[in-house]
Amino acid sequence: MSSSTVVNPVLRVAPAAPSAAAAHFRASLAFYADVSDVAAALAGGGDPGFVVLDSRSTESWDQGHVPGAVHLPTALIPARAEELLDKSVPVVAYCWGPGCNGATRAALALAELGYQVKEMLGGFEYWVREGFGFETWEGSERRAADSLTAPVGAGDCGC
Repeated sequence: MSSSTVVNPVLRVAPAAPSAAAAHFRASLAFYADVSDVAAALAGGGDPGFVVLDSRSTESWDQGHVPGAVHLPTALIPARAEELLDKSVPVVAYCWGPGCNGATRAALALAELGYQVKEMLGGFEYWVREGFGFETWEGSERRAADSLTAPVGAGDCGC
């Protein structure tokens, strides 16, 4: 077998047609928000038009959370969402980071209760890694941005 007939793993399944790809990626943006976009919207002054929800445990919340976020652990969403959230205001849910599906589970629980919801990609880990300020039980904190996640001068993910 010649090397010209070997199909590499990337192209073993052909890419989608451009119209199908556009529909998929457009739909994806309806479900996900980037950490940098959330931070920019919150820093813009005034009402961003959404509420940020931290779905982690109280211990995790105390270690650090997005300023102004609502704390509602995933397990408590069915019992407490209506007292803490307005169904007319979209929710952006986050958990620890990309290795955790807590925000996905929280977003599902909220959607099942009738909330408009997006998941914040990267979670709290990327919030901190991109150098955005956060609150702990001891007060406000900010760490230097990780140059791999927040390139100098990019102003966003560099995309």
